[in-house]
Amino acid sequence: MLLEDLQVVLRVAEFRSITAAAADLDMRTSTASAALKRVECALGVELFIRTTRQLRLSSAGERYVPQCEQALLMLDQAKQNMKDDLDIVDGEMRITLSSDLGRNLVTPWLDEFMETYPNVSLKAHISDSNIDFFRDSVDIALRYGSPNDANLYGFKICNVPVLLCATQEYLDKNGIPKHPHDLPSHNGLFYQLYDIVHDVWEFTHCGTDYKIKMSGNRASNDGELVRRWCAAGKGLAVKSCLDMSADLLSGNVKSLMPAFKPTATELWLICPSRQSITPVVRLLRDTFREKCKVILKQLIKKNIINESVLI
Repeated sequence: MLLEDLQVVLRVAEFRSITAAAADLDMRTSTASAALKRVECALGVELFIRTTRQLRLSSAGERYVPQCEQALLMLDQAKQNMKDDLDIVDGEMRITLSSDLGRNLVTPWLDEFMETYPNVSLKAHISDSNIDFFRDSVDIALRYGSPNDANLYGFKICNVPVLLCATQEYLDKNGIPKHPHDLPSHNGLFYQLYDIVHDVWEFTHCGTDYKIKMSGNRASNDGELVRRWCAAGKGLAVKSCLDMSADLLSGNVKSLMPAFKPTATELWLICPSRQSITPVVRLLRDTFREKCKVILKQLIKKNIINESVLI
């Protein structure tokens, strides 16, 4: 009995559909159907009851599938343990990245990583939404904010100051804000997630918090587009210093009101389980930490952020 055939059985049980299982496994429906038939033939029982409208587990399938799943997990773990012991760096990286950070910084880093480790392949998922590891078939997430689920495992990559940014062109036309109370008269560029527009900006200065309701003519669920608007002089944006690093270092964009600080964040590399922390993940962690530290030091050198970020 082929392990690949058993993977098909588990996917069919999960999706209750041979077609959906085949799509998830990137194979033809006929190939998945043949794999299912081979397993049933080898066992001498039908694992699924099929009708014209529905496919569901038979009583035999209900007993067999959980045991099959456990067996495959044990085999995967044994294989991974062997690789860990030998420090073998190979396999597929299925990673999700935020739009701006992913496209403009991390993708070149991953290209370098794969040149160093040619037996590693990549599947990158670009999204600003929080990923569901099990639904979206990814193994690693690089994202802002520490994990709030105790079942997840992760590594902090770095502290990330968040900055209020605009171009000199925009400031020449609209004036330079000196205090949060000056901001409502400016055009805000907003990030939108799940139909919620983040148009209330928060700042802290000397222990005092400011919440400013902004107005603006642009909003997007794509963080990169918000950065592009800002770099094109369309308004003010509150963005991660990593996302804006190239524009800040080139002088195309200015950091405003440095005494009034937006809420900082952190960059984390997150995995769905301890078993997911492979040699590849550990090497990625070290790579991301090194690359981010270089950028943060460049921003510190130009007095754009404070060196306390490296603590």
